[in-house]
Amino acid sequence: MSYVPNTQEEQQAMLESLGLSSLEDLLTPVPAEVRLNDALDLPPALSEPDLKRLMTRMAAKNKSLDTTISFLGAGTYDRAIPSVVPHLQKRSEFVTSYTPYQPEVSQGMLQAIYEFQTMVCQVTGMDIANASLYDGSTALVEAVLMALGPGGRGEVVISAGVDPQYRRVLQTYSFARGFTIKEVGLENGVTSQKDLQAAISKSTAAVLIQQPNFLGNIEDVRAIEPIAHQGKTLFVSVITEPASLGVIAPPGAYNADIAVGEMMSLGNSMSYGAPALGFMATKQKFMRLLPGRLVGQTIEEGGKKQTGYVLTLQTREQHIRRERATSNICTNQSLLAVGATIFLAAVGKQGFREMGELCLQKAHYAFRQITAIPGFEAAFTGPFFDEFVIKCPVSNKKLEQLFEQADIIGGYPLAESYPGMDNHMLFCVTETRTKEDIDTLVSVLKEVQA
Repeated sequence: MSYVPNTQEEQQAMLESLGLSSLEDLLTPVPAEVRLNDALDLPPALSEPDLKRLMTRMAAKNKSLDTTISFLGAGTYDRAIPSVVPHLQKRSEFVTSYTPYQPEVSQGMLQAIYEFQTMVCQVTGMDIANASLYDGSTALVEAVLMALGPGGRGEVVISAGVDPQYRRVLQTYSFARGFTIKEVGLENGVTSQKDLQAAISKSTAAVLIQQPNFLGNIEDVRAIEPIAHQGKTLFVSVITEPASLGVIAPPGAYNADIAVGEMMSLGNSMSYGAPALGFMATKQKFMRLLPGRLVGQTIEEGGKKQTGYVLTLQTREQHIRRERATSNICTNQSLLAVGATIFLAAVGKQGFREMGELCLQKAHYAFRQITAIPGFEAAFTGPFFDEFVIKCPVSNKKLEQLFEQADIIGGYPLAESYPGMDNHMLFCVTETRTKEDIDTLVSVLKEVQA
């Protein structure tokens, strides 16, 4: 088969329409010093069976969660996904669906999104949720833009315990939109309440706290809430590990104004970290400021008066006057939202709670076993959910070499994201890890002392 789907005659006709005589003329704008003048050094062509064998051998060099034990979290989590989730999620009605502009032919997708919104409200304890956002980082930015208002100027206060990637995305937006960011440091792995109090001023539009924070520690959000709510400041809760909502208080319980974060791990594979599934839930009074779209339930006129679903609110600039638009978000992660909806429906309320309990119990077992090894110390003393930081007696690079030899994906090295935390590693233990998996990790760490 030819990899070029047009003939030389067709290529020449296209060049003539551009006023060019050759493909070389088409490349004139590319500087000569950066152009490749020699033919590519490629191996001889292979037959299809030989090519398949080559690609299979190359693919076998990759490591996957089917064959490797993972203790990596940091915002993306290995979940046990019931087989019903991909079975339904991959149905063509969902895979091929896009924006449900025509409700008369989009009832299935509209209902799925409506159920997603409902479930987000149930697990976060908030009043209303939209039809999902791109990912957790852009959801956080959208919350900030909501708090800043139409002017888009002012300041926001954010904890250093918020995911470093989220903070970098916020920095990018602040440069373009003209608002300032104050970052509050950590004390024993959680937000310093004293520094938070000092950082808030009359121009502060929002306070952003992650729960549990990026280091796995549980913030004292009930003590932070009155500090965050000084003046007209909005309290934004960031959730990157949704399984925690099965066992610890949800944002609605501690009076957060907006809850944002990431729900990709509910029903969707890790997939190298993307695509992701951002969510946003708020108090009722912020409904008309929500970015994206909102699916609502209604009653069909006349006849049987059956229940129907429609796009109730669309605050993006495509649908209303640009100067009144709250966001330029142009889509939602429908397919991933469907997966999360099916997942939550499949596990149910009790299953969701049990998932969180398993994460909690297994992580604490691993923590006790690791800190019992000489040289491996707990970095912090406060409570945590399913992630914890260990100060190691050797470099992270040395540990990663040992993990690779043992077919283990180790924890997240923290030095790059948190200066001064050399030899510190963030381990994650979800419900998917068995006692044998944890004991294998511990046995590898014990080799460091050998």
